[in-house]
Amino acid sequence: MNTQSLPRTVGELRATGHQPKSVKAEIRDNLLSALRAGRDPWPGIVGFGQTVLPQLERALLAGHDVVLLGERGQGKTRLLRTLVGLLDEWTPVIAGSELGEHPLDPITPASRARAAELGDDLPVEWRHRDERYTEKLATPDTSVGDLIGDVDPVRVAEGRTLGDPETIHFGLVPRAHRGIVAINELPDLAERIQVALLNVMEERDIQVRGYTLRLPLDVLLVATANPEDYTNRGRIITPLKDRFGAEVRTHYPRSLAAEVDLVRQEAELVAEVGDPLLEALARFVRGLRESGAVDQRSGVSARFAVAAAETVAAAALRRAALTGEEPAVARPIDLEAVPSVLRGKLEFEAGEEGRETEHLTHLLRRAVAETARDRLAGLDLRPLADAVADGNLVATGERVPASEVLAALPELPVLHEVAARVGVTPADPAGRIAAAVELALEYLYLTRKVAKESEDGAEAVYGP
Repeated sequence: MNTQSLPRTVGELRATGHQPKSVKAEIRDNLLSALRAGRDPWPGIVGFGQTVLPQLERALLAGHDVVLLGERGQGKTRLLRTLVGLLDEWTPVIAGSELGEHPLDPITPASRARAAELGDDLPVEWRHRDERYTEKLATPDTSVGDLIGDVDPVRVAEGRTLGDPETIHFGLVPRAHRGIVAINELPDLAERIQVALLNVMEERDIQVRGYTLRLPLDVLLVATANPEDYTNRGRIITPLKDRFGAEVRTHYPRSLAAEVDLVRQEAELVAEVGDPLLEALARFVRGLRESGAVDQRSGVSARFAVAAAETVAAAALRRAALTGEEPAVARPIDLEAVPSVLRGKLEFEAGEEGRETEHLTHLLRRAVAETARDRLAGLDLRPLADAVADGNLVATGERVPASEVLAALPELPVLHEVAARVGVTPADPAGRIAAAVELALEYLYLTRKVAKESEDGAEAVYGP
C-alpha cells in the first residue's frame, strides 16, 4: 500500500469516518475474515492444525492474553510471531508520540495537550504492523524499568518535579501500546518483576517508584514457558497466571509427515537431501523422544531434526568437493556424521555417560531400517544380496563418488524398482540413483542379508 495517499492530519482522518479499534478487536476481526475466506492465518506453522491452533484461535476471539506452555523447540516463539499477520497492515499514530497513540484517542498528558492545541491539524503518521510487535526474552537481570518504566534523571535535572508524568521514561510494555508484547520464557522473570505486570494486564495503569500514572494501555500480552522451568529456574506467580485468559499447550509434531514437512521447511540445506533420508531423520528424532536413555524432561527439540538434516547436507557437500561430483546429493553414508556432531544437543539420563554415541547410532540405524522397510515393502531384494555375495563388493564413503557405487554392481532389474520406490528415474544424476541403491544395501546390512566393514569411519564396504 502507498501510504502517501493516506490522511496526514486528524481532520483528514476524521473525514474518512475512521474509528479507533482496540488491538484485540483488530486481531479478532482479521482472524474471522481469514477463517471465513478459507485463508490460512498461520503460515509456516506445521503440525498444530487440529490441536494448538483451534485453542489459540478461540483465545484470540475471546480477547484473552495467552501463555503458550511446552517443551523447548516446539515452535512457541514462531507461533507468536505469526500473530503480526493478524494486525492491520497500516495503522495511524500521532506523529512523534512516544507511545504510538491513536490520533483520535491520545492517552498521555503530552499528546492530549498537543491534540487540544492543534485540533484537526494534529499530524498523523502511519505505522506498519511489523513495528507493532515487541518481543522480550525474560532474563533474571530484567528490571521493572525495562518492562514498565522509570524516572528519567535527565528530565528531573531539567527542572520537572518527580510527580510530573513527563519525568517518566516508559518501558517496553507501554511503548508497545496498540500492539503485541511477547515475553519468552516468562518464569525466568524474577517474581517481583512479574508483580509489576499485574496492573498492566488488569487495571491498565503503570506504577513507577510509587507514582501511579493512569494509562488505558491497549496491548495483547502473550508469553511462552517451559514446564521444566517451574522446577529448575522459577515459576509464573499465581496472580499473573490468573490474569492470562488462556494457557495453550504445544507439542512436537505428532505425525511422521508433519516432522518431515517441518524439517524441509526450516532446514537450510547446502546440498540435496532426498525425502527418504529426511524421513529417516524424522524417525530418528521420534525415536529419541521415546528413548529411556534421553532425559525427556528436557525434550528433544525440533531444532535437533533441523540441525541433523543440515549436517547431512554438509557432509554431502564436503564429499562432493572431495570427489568432484556434481550435484552434491546426500546418501545414507552421510547419516553417519549425525551422532558424533549432535550428541551435545541432548540431555541423557544419569548412568548413560559414555554411551551417548552408542545410543544415537543404534536409534539412527533403526530409523534407516524402518524407512527402507516402508519404502521397499514387497520388493524382492535377494538378487541384490546375491550379487553382493557373488563378489561384487560395493564400497561407499566420503571419498567414493556415486559413479563407483553404481559401477560396482551388475545391471539388475530390482535396482530400477528400488529407484522408482524412492522417486528416482534413470535420467536422474548418479548421486540420486546411488542414494537409492545405498538405501537398499544398508537395509540388507541391517537385516543381516549382507555384511559391512568400515575402515576408519571414512569408507564402508558391503560384501558377503
